[in-house]
Order: sequence, then C-alpha cells, then structure tokens
Amino acid sequence: MTTFEELGIKKSILDGLKEIGFNEPFPIQIATIPVLLAGRDVVGQAHTGTGKTAAYSISMLQGITPRKKIQGLVIAPTRELAIQIAGEIRKFAKYTGIKVATVYGGQGMGVQLDALRRGVEIVVATPGRIIDHIKRGSIRLDDVKYVVLDEADTMLDMGFIEDIEFILDLTPKNKIMSLFSATMPPEILRLAENYLNNPKQFLLDADDLSGEGIDQSYLVIKDREKMKYLLQFINENKKGQTIVFCSTKNRTRDVARELYRERYNSVAIEGDMSQHQREQSMGKFRTGKADILVATDVAARGIDVPEVALVVNYDVPNQELVYFHRIGRTARAGAKGRAITLVSYSSIGDWNLIKRQTKVQMTDLNEKMGIVVSIPDPLKREIRPRSFGYHNKSRFSGRTRQGGRDRHGGGRRDRHGGGLDSNQRYSDKKSYYGLRSRW
Repeated sequence: MTTFEELGIKKSILDGLKEIGFNEPFPIQIATIPVLLAGRDVVGQAHTGTGKTAAYSISMLQGITPRKKIQGLVIAPTRELAIQIAGEIRKFAKYTGIKVATVYGGQGMGVQLDALRRGVEIVVATPGRIIDHIKRGSIRLDDVKYVVLDEADTMLDMGFIEDIEFILDLTPKNKIMSLFSATMPPEILRLAENYLNNPKQFLLDADDLSGEGIDQSYLVIKDREKMKYLLQFINENKKGQTIVFCSTKNRTRDVARELYRERYNSVAIEGDMSQHQREQSMGKFRTGKADILVATDVAARGIDVPEVALVVNYDVPNQELVYFHRIGRTARAGAKGRAITLVSYSSIGDWNLIKRQTKVQMTDLNEKMGIVVSIPDPLKREIRPRSFGYHNKSRFSGRTRQGGRDRHGGGRRDRHGGGLDSNQRYSDKKSYYGLRSRW
C-alpha cells in the first residue's frame, strides 16, 4: 500500500495531511503526484470526490517556497468551488508558511487587494475576477510555476474559454500545468494540446457514469405531491445531511420556504442571492449547523461535504451529466450514499434518457411503496360543455341590445330583437355540442 511518505512529500505538508486525517492517498493521487513532482504536465479525467484537489495541491505545495510572490494559480469556474479549493489548500499548507488568496466576483475588491498586498504564494480564482486584477496590476503572473484548470468542462459550458486563453498567455512558458475535467469534449482537448507540454493523461473515470457506490432510486408522482414525499425521505435519513437539487431559482426558493415553514433546519443557495448570503448558507451546511441544503445546479460543483448521506433530485435534470454531478455530492471519499429522484409525469421522457446511461440497478420506489402511476392521456380528456350564462341579470331592467343578450329576462335574442323560447335555446345548444363532439 502506497503512503504519502513513499510519494516523497515533505514533512511540513505531511503534518497538515495527518492533522486532517489524510493517511492513505487515493488512486488519482498515487497516479498523478509522482508525474507532477517530476515536472510533467497532466490531464486528468475524474469526477468530483475522487481526490484530485489534493493531488494537484500537494504537488504544487511541494515545489513552492514562501517568498510572498504568486507561484501557483488555480482557476475554477464558480466562486463556491474556488472557496472550497482554497480552503482545502490552506489545510494542506498549514505548516508550510505558504499563504493562499481567493479571488472571485461578488466579493468586495478591497478585501482581495488587502490579501494580495500582504503577499501570497497561491491564488485560487474565477476567470473574470482574476482578469480584473491583472488589468489593475494587482496580480502579476511572471513568477507562476504551477497552473491548474479545475472543472475545465464547466468553464467551457460557461463560456470562459477565451478568458482562460487570455490568462494562460500571460503565464511563463516554463511552468507545470494540470487540467482536470469530468468530461473531455473536443474543445478541452484542443486547449490541452495548445497549452500543455506533452501531458500524461489519466482518464480514471472516462466510462464511469454509473454512480457506483450510490443507492439510486426514483419515484414517479404528480408534481404537487413532491413536497410530501421529500419530507418523508428527509425524515428517513438518519445518517447524515441532505442536499435537495432544484432546476430553477424560483423552485429552490419555494422548496426552501416550505422546509422552513415545516421547521426543518435548512439553508438555500441560488443565483439571485448575494455572495455573503451564499457563503453564510454554505458555512452553516459545511459546519453541520444546517441539516438540509436546497440548491440549483450552478452550485453543484462547489459542494464538498463528506457527511452528505442523501441527495434528492426534486426536479429531473435536463442533461445526463448533470444528474451524475448532482448525485456525486454523496458517497464522498468511498463512503456510502443514497440518491432519490422525484419524477413528475411531464419529466418521464427526460428521466428515461438518464436511466439508459446508468449501469447499476435503480430501485423503482413506485413498485416498492405500492404507489400507482396514473398518467392522464391528453387525447382522452373529457370536453365539458361551455356555459353561456343565460341567467346573467342586470340592474338595467327592461333594456336590451339587438343581436345580443336580453339583459332583463336572461334569454338570448334573435337578430331582429325577438327572444328565443326554451325549446329554441335547447335545440341551439344541442347542435353546438354535436359539432363540438365531432371535433
């Protein structure tokens, strides 16, 4: 069994690793750390929760000296992920004297400028904000020795590729670079070809879209029944925390509000919240002060909480990969976890596409719980007669309109002003409904 000591990690880093319980390296760490320490670039395909943050962070810390100049740069797509990565690196670097600054949009520029003026060796940043600092002159990349692109496919999806290229063009050519991504679309491979020097590839999870180690199940119900079953599944989860994923900001707010009303200890993260509110919510969830987190997909990549035992997809995601990123929030670091998807009748088609991508057996909760699925057929909907309002009375007694309603008696008038008797009205309605039924 390989240990961190056998990988040649220096003692100041080992002390930090031992303090947080990192005793044995994960497979991706065993594979990539020696390559990075040897000075070779790396392309790694690995899902979240496999230990890639520690892999590139430990390698970076090994080659950096504490001299208050930026020597390491990690670029992440979202502020949540940047905050998470910086937090992890600080734990590893606790006894090294190396300082880390986090640079992202949504936080006051003054806070970041103060940290940079004091001197740091590693910057973890989102693309837009680091470009802001570069243009202000508060960040210079001349001394950078290590560059990491984390979640590169997400940065591609968010339209950051041109920003990434702008940043990389300002870094020294003689650097060690690593690129990590859950998927490898052609644009990412082109980026790697243009900016990495003969990288060694580690496609550890290239074909693993099964979510192995996660007990996956689904329940097909009416949309209005989702909250009822969500509460039931939350109450059954006694082993750890719960994350509830919703597809829209409005849905996230509604679910969070309902959980609060039901007196559950929950927090939410969605796009319209201020950065302070988002950090406050994540802080409560990470420290265990909140049991439930309700989130949109944007926040999915920035959540790394080892105690998450249950993930509930309140809405079916619109892409297969999004589903696997969501359920990957549980079963972290080899632990067991459970993922339940609530499938409304209108989402059955999307759900069937996702099911076909999984390689493990999913539990059909409808069958297990005895809940019958009764999807209405739109072609067999009953067409009800339309009301004509024949008894609509008016305070204007005795006044009528030609060709319109009789405002006094309630009967409909003919075009010459004469009223229709009841038999005529019945015949008129009958012919109308007969025509409707033929439609």
